Amino acid sequence: MTASERELAEQLNLRLRHVVLMMRQVSADQPVTGQQLSVLGSLEHGPRRMTELAAEHGVRLPTMTAQINRLERDGLVTRGRDGADARVVTARLTGTGRDRLADGRERRLTFLSGRLANLSDEERARVAAALPALDKLLSGP
Repeated sequence: MTASERELAEQLNLRLRHVVLMMRQVSADQPVTGQQLSVLGSLEHGPRRMTELAAEHGVRLPTMTAQINRLERDGLVTRGRDGADARVVTARLTGTGRDRLADGRERRLTFLSGRLANLSDEERARVAAALPALDKLLSGP
């Protein structure tokens, strides 16, 4: 790693931390936490195995189980079994969960749109131009 790569990594890490904190603040007064919204988003396209969810979110299975327990208690997800292997527990988004996800997403998008409106056209264009590089950076090794 070169010194410039290290410096860029430090700067990116700092900005990502600020983004995460800012987005948490946006949903701080909501009935669903940012982490819960993230889990609901993972279920948007169909049921998922608990082990897959835990791996995707970078947590251990007991942590994801506790998260799903809370979401299930609140009527946002239901549990099921995998059709191919009845031992495998899955989680599925409920209609209420889908609505809560849409509300949370809309709140975040409205907030971000407002922040983007404070930038100049040139600054917004630079942010847009950086998105493909961010996609590549965040897609894995």
